[in-house]
Amino acid sequence: MKALQGWFEAQGWKPLPFQREVWKRWKAGESGLLHTPTGSGKTLAAFGGPLIDALAEAPKVKRKKNATRRLRLLWITPLRALAADTLRALREPVEALDLDWRVGLRTGDASARDRRLARAGQLDALVTTPESLSLLLSYPETAAQFVGLRTIVVDEWHELLGNKRGVLLQLALARVRALAPELRTWGLSATLGNLDQARDVLLPHAPDAAVVSGLPPRTLTLDTLLPEAGERFPWAGHLGLVQLARVVERLLSTGTSLLFTNTRSQAELWHRALSAVWPEDQGTLLLHHGSIDAKLRQAAEIGLRDGSVRCVVATSSLDLGVDFPAVDQVLQVGSPKGMARLLQRAGRARHRPGEAAHVVCVPTHALELLEYAAVRKALAHGRVEPRLPPRMSLDVLAQHCVTLALGGGFDADALFDEVRGTHAFADLDHATWLSVLDFIVQGGSALSHYPDYRRTVIGDDGRYIVDDRKVAFRHRLSIGTITSDGTVAVKFLRGGALGSVEEAFVSRLKPGDRFQFAGRTLELIRLHEMTAQVKLAKRNDGMVPKWQGGRMPLSGELGREVERVLAGVASGESDSPEVRALQPLLMLQHALSALPGPEHLLCEWVKTRDGRHLFVYPFAGRAVNEGFAALVALRWGRRVPNSFSFAANDYGFVLSAQADVDVEPGLIAEMLRPEALLDDLTDSFNLTELARRQFREIARVAGLLPPSLPGRTPRSLRQLQASSGLLFDVLTRHDPGHLLLTQAQREVFAQQLDVAQLAHALDDCARRTIALHRPKSLTPLSFPLWAESQRGHLSTEDWRARVERVAAQLERRHG
Repeated sequence: MKALQGWFEAQGWKPLPFQREVWKRWKAGESGLLHTPTGSGKTLAAFGGPLIDALAEAPKVKRKKNATRRLRLLWITPLRALAADTLRALREPVEALDLDWRVGLRTGDASARDRRLARAGQLDALVTTPESLSLLLSYPETAAQFVGLRTIVVDEWHELLGNKRGVLLQLALARVRALAPELRTWGLSATLGNLDQARDVLLPHAPDAAVVSGLPPRTLTLDTLLPEAGERFPWAGHLGLVQLARVVERLLSTGTSLLFTNTRSQAELWHRALSAVWPEDQGTLLLHHGSIDAKLRQAAEIGLRDGSVRCVVATSSLDLGVDFPAVDQVLQVGSPKGMARLLQRAGRARHRPGEAAHVVCVPTHALELLEYAAVRKALAHGRVEPRLPPRMSLDVLAQHCVTLALGGGFDADALFDEVRGTHAFADLDHATWLSVLDFIVQGGSALSHYPDYRRTVIGDDGRYIVDDRKVAFRHRLSIGTITSDGTVAVKFLRGGALGSVEEAFVSRLKPGDRFQFAGRTLELIRLHEMTAQVKLAKRNDGMVPKWQGGRMPLSGELGREVERVLAGVASGESDSPEVRALQPLLMLQHALSALPGPEHLLCEWVKTRDGRHLFVYPFAGRAVNEGFAALVALRWGRRVPNSFSFAANDYGFVLSAQADVDVEPGLIAEMLRPEALLDDLTDSFNLTELARRQFREIARVAGLLPPSLPGRTPRSLRQLQASSGLLFDVLTRHDPGHLLLTQAQREVFAQQLDVAQLAHALDDCARRTIALHRPKSLTPLSFPLWAESQRGHLSTEDWRARVERVAAQLERRHG
């Protein structure tokens, strides 16, 4: 302890109370969850215990170069970039304290030497990711290396808690604990709204484990780039480039900045726009998102760390806790759509203990000012969204079982008990477990005659093992739960790699076409073996790729906060710079119709030249509002024969009727009744098609769609769709109770339709008064929904022209 304290003093630091508490609990053999803001010293809090232990046991004579070592510490991070940063952070005190420890890295970015040392057990501490940990477990020799393990640290646990990567990690941790029962497990988390549940998911074996609170949340201040009085500002759906001049002025007013966007396409467009007016060296303005090649991302990270880069335009690829102390400010383009995301991004600036976080908000259209006002209100009340952990992800369990069969084999009864000890599979029954075992042996009854789906066998001792080298090779290539639609590598014809774009985008291009990617304008030379070979284009134009999943829904918590802001406008309770800037627009909404509020459900019935439209505003987020729209369309059509089209956004939904019809509050209340929800959803959606799409991802994770082998032509997205579609049809026809079909249907309801939130929203609507208004024209709230509904009926040019004309009419009323 004295040596560690001396090192702290040499850095000019003093151990904080929460760091001392974690060290004390670690020495007592406890596990726990540390909750403290990013940049407050949580890495040293978690590493201090193992350091104190290592100092006490330090040999007087250093070990020889090839001497046997025992793995003592396993550090798990969600991102490879964060893993490399953590490696540096751990090596610094080890070297300063002259400890004879070897700290290594095992991720997709690790060097061949580090991978060899990790496999050989020649490390004292290992930094890795959930996928790489599972890969290690697939080797028989790993079990002996984990026996002496004393500590596991799971960094940024909040980023893993709510997805299948977290489920995979839960299973891997259960296996490691079985090998080393006395080890301590510590989770590190920053922004999180359900701390106790997060602890219980990570530490199911220690339900009374401590939740240690570190420093209080950093003070966060907001500064919104508001339009000038009388300035024409977009009403909806823009990328925010109208704010370009204000953003450039703010970027040049300070040292180093991070400019966050919500999608990769938006990041590319903003980088291109900034490049066109950037007054300094172009090398000081870089781009960072998940589809760009790792070397280009690393160059941006190094530039942020040493201050040589002035601005990086980024997406969520830089959300997590990589240390950038040189970053002076963060800008958020567009609504953050959730409190947790904004807090995480704001924490990138002034990433130094004790300093307040600050974010510059860049609204892209008028109504986003509401969301920033709602953010202020949520911050004042300390509201943050929870991350809800998945349950019964049988595709992940099947993958884990094959991993363990490959890593030396497993006994079915012992593994059943081990798996049931995790939060994700606490409800696993024996019949379902037998179905999982049958699946990994023969793919299920319908696929039992096809050798390709036989992956494990039962050995003479009754243990499940893998005895086929081809199966072993394919499985190790496919470990993990991150799936993406078919991608095409983008490479210079003579030069390096730039990253990857989705096949659906590249397939529309012809040789000679230009497109914008990785901060460059590229010309396609040819598409060869799933690689787009390109050169730099002479003209600075071209399309920007779009990636699936680009739309980011508003969280339910922030949606309710937006509604509270609107309810407070008339009473004068909502007073913020954003509300004041939006006051004329909100007064127009009030004059034409009404403002929403938590005690009533605002509905608008508007007749326009193109038809009759019912607008409803539950403020439940896009996914739930889409479920609302489909449900109401079905129920309305049952009462009055008609054809309905619908569209949804984060605030509400619109139903457009083809035949003449009228609506009354009683009818709306009847259509929003909570009863018979699942039956009506089943009738209103093509659930078979939704389940077919969901099945493709599940089949990949479970191993039914193995990856292409290195050196062979990768299968295209079209081939993958055909393969998964054929499997789906075969199982539906011959094995309708197959565990993966059941999971696909369950995930459609839980994820795509978000049935739990829809049921909650219907209950909420049932207690409200229906406030039906009949404005003579579109209103500020209904205009974005109407514009969205017209997109599918008109050509792009007609749609834009019509939307701009209606917006101009509204602006005249606004003025």
